[in-house]
Amino acid sequence: MILGLMSAGFAMCSLKPVVLRCENLVSPVGIDSASPRLSWKLEATERGAKDLKQQAYEIIVATDKSLLANERADVWHSGNVQTNATTGIQVPMAGAFGTMTRSTVSTSKSAGLTPFHRYYWSVRTTDQDGKVSDWSSPAEFSTGPMSASDWVADWIGFDKLRDNTKKVGEHTLPPPAYLRQNFLVTKAIKRAVLHCSAFGMAEFHVNGKKVGNEYFMPGWTDYEKRVYYHSYDITKSLVKGPNAVGAILGDGWYSGYVGFGANRDHYGKHTRVIAQIEIEYNDGSRVSVPTNRSWKASAGPIAYSDFLMGEHYDARDEINDWAKPTFDDSKWEAVDTGAVSKGKLEAFPSNPVRAFETVKPISLSEPKPGVYVYNLGQNLAGFVRLKVHGMRGQKLVIRHAERLNPDNTVYTTNLRSAVSTDTYICRGDGVEVWEPKFTFHGFQYVEVTGLTEKPGMDLIEGIAISSDAKLGGHLETSDSMLNKLVSNAYWTQRMNFIDIPTDCPQRDERLGWTGDAQAFIRTACMVTDVQPFFTKWLVDLDDGQRADGQFPMVAPVKVAGNDGGPAWADAGVICPWTIYDVYGDKQLLAKHYPNMKRYIEFCKNRSTAELMPPAQFHCFGDWVSINANTPTDVIFLAYFAYSTHLVAESARALGLMDEAAHYDKLCATLKSNFNTHFVEADGTVKGNTQCSYVLAFAFDLLNEGNRENAKAKFIHSIEERNWLLSTGFVGTRDIMNALTKIGRNDIALRLLHNTDFPSWGFSIKNGATSIWERWDGWTPEKGFQDPGMNSFAHYAFGAVVGWMYREVGGINNASAGFNQIQIKPLLDPKLDWVKSSYESVHGPVKVSWKKSGEGHSVSVDVPPNTTALVWLGDDKTTVGSGHHEFMAK
Repeated sequence: MILGLMSAGFAMCSLKPVVLRCENLVSPVGIDSASPRLSWKLEATERGAKDLKQQAYEIIVATDKSLLANERADVWHSGNVQTNATTGIQVPMAGAFGTMTRSTVSTSKSAGLTPFHRYYWSVRTTDQDGKVSDWSSPAEFSTGPMSASDWVADWIGFDKLRDNTKKVGEHTLPPPAYLRQNFLVTKAIKRAVLHCSAFGMAEFHVNGKKVGNEYFMPGWTDYEKRVYYHSYDITKSLVKGPNAVGAILGDGWYSGYVGFGANRDHYGKHTRVIAQIEIEYNDGSRVSVPTNRSWKASAGPIAYSDFLMGEHYDARDEINDWAKPTFDDSKWEAVDTGAVSKGKLEAFPSNPVRAFETVKPISLSEPKPGVYVYNLGQNLAGFVRLKVHGMRGQKLVIRHAERLNPDNTVYTTNLRSAVSTDTYICRGDGVEVWEPKFTFHGFQYVEVTGLTEKPGMDLIEGIAISSDAKLGGHLETSDSMLNKLVSNAYWTQRMNFIDIPTDCPQRDERLGWTGDAQAFIRTACMVTDVQPFFTKWLVDLDDGQRADGQFPMVAPVKVAGNDGGPAWADAGVICPWTIYDVYGDKQLLAKHYPNMKRYIEFCKNRSTAELMPPAQFHCFGDWVSINANTPTDVIFLAYFAYSTHLVAESARALGLMDEAAHYDKLCATLKSNFNTHFVEADGTVKGNTQCSYVLAFAFDLLNEGNRENAKAKFIHSIEERNWLLSTGFVGTRDIMNALTKIGRNDIALRLLHNTDFPSWGFSIKNGATSIWERWDGWTPEKGFQDPGMNSFAHYAFGAVVGWMYREVGGINNASAGFNQIQIKPLLDPKLDWVKSSYESVHGPVKVSWKKSGEGHSVSVDVPPNTTALVWLGDDKTTVGSGHHEFMAK
């Protein structure tokens, strides 16, 4: 269908749509949804404008950009839709009808999407005065394979390499396979897209150049259930005539070493790759170039590459031009074919892993003759880029560490069985630049051996990698220690958000621990845009849910068990609710809601008939607390009640009022049980630990009659520790929130600014550039803690930074998706000024304040299409979008 639209010859609109996204991504290539979601943000067209609102939108989707230029749509025209919604707008399925238009078109029937096509779309909006904006700049998205029948490619690999692998020391470390094929382009190309995936990990090359700038494609999933494909536009990489495509196929999470215990082959022994190049010629004809039996295979210069063990590269064995059409592969061998796992192919829904910063060394030492140690000044996850001019056969060994021993050698005992060592053997023909392909490490210090003379500072640089999420917030204060705390949380999140939310990036673990994820997710949302990241991982979490409804302790479920226990399993409820709450993603909430309900039923079934904790159950407790044993039955019932409350709220958000009432009733029973069995008349909560009181207050579990007594007990639990923390992962998640709830931000600020042990400031005072796993990871009196559990990059304790954004920075949401915003800065008397901002789904929210005379001047910026409730002390006022100035006494 072709839909003609009216010209936008309207009076100047106060709004313009910007930052157009499809499926929460900018210009995604290769989606597989038949009804993708569109979204945009709004900007004011005039500086200083206020109280701007969208009244309506109009969307056109077309197969050609020129149609948009002529205001025509051959795929879908939404018509004029009276709503202020700017997110989650779904393109209808084929044949579906939308709303009536206000133009000459009578209906908005959708022609639907088809595989392997590129689509363009644009939106215009109507503002609060009824004025219509210009059409936005065109955005685009494209579809990839949308069903199994769209794949004509075979899974291929080279099993010989693994079958003939001999152990390297105690480890089985096979070399990655090199795979290739030539193909012919016969006509002028309009567009070419590579769709690819792997049981393992693959890097593709076309005509001698790497495709894309991503690492570890396709990511980690339960490969027996699903595996993601990635798509790349390679139009500019192809030429008319002979071309070549190749892939390097490594073990990755599929068959490499994963987790603790020095075990590999968790999903299978043999790796596979699948690829399909879809070429569209200018004349409209199409051709596919798939992986199949005609491909050839060989070993290459990578002797082995493993996440935990590292990578060994021999530059003398490089195969020049192996991915060019002129290469002679007559001595290469036949590939093996056939899938080795059952996972269905789906489009990757997240941001891939990419390099986000290059970190230069700040110092170099030689603690032993010929042993050179670089300090990068920042703990990071990634690898080293080496730049060396060596002799042929010269062997350089690179080891990675987060900290130094007292003798200034690298401290590696906390890595456990992870070797974390890269080896490079020189070609010897000039300056050689190298970085590994299929491994990463957590490190601040780099040891290099094998050099013939003292190196310069430019021998290495650190390449920091992470899932490529856009920055979300910024928080800066007049206190350098607090700024360092914010930075440490940022870096630790980056270090651990590598396809999944891991616990740590350095030792033999790196698993998707659910307790860590739920403790930190609200903070993570403020630090970066994690909506796509958790869209992906929540599927991994659901894939790991047991038949009885229990969620696992890690996702994907490998190495650690499938019984998460209280505060870990609850990630299956807390995380989808949080993404909905922050981003307003109702579709995501609806998708996971049935699994959330299944989990509540599991908790009921595990409980006694009176809905109390059973006699025996798995629980990690308040992990790594300081001499404070919180009873596990308190944690069980508190989290059961909290998750039940969130499921009730989820039901309400989805319009399921009867179900909401059901879960409200269940939650009320659980709260009653908590007060009856765990709270004494004098307000003592069972265990009498800081964590016990945190759970009671943060989750609103206490009856009115015992709140004041319990409040006094809570305060005393901190005072008796000399105003210091005793909480572990569970308690630290919410201790600041609990103090805010009871009106004692003065105590929260005292904890925040403290630098004595245990505190956030203590680790910073002792050189932390990331968040430590435990408060006593290192102390002057005892040195390093037990190396069996002593990571220096664990984000759970960094949850305090989310509180800092909400309280010190003053930015919080008052409704799902920041449609209504709460601005309530905590005017910390120890600070002279604070600057905070958050990039919400509606646009930037900004709050800054500074001391001014006897009071504080407060500056607030509210994005269009939202309102904000501004609290300054006990005074409050509601404002619309725009810039606002206040004075607070």
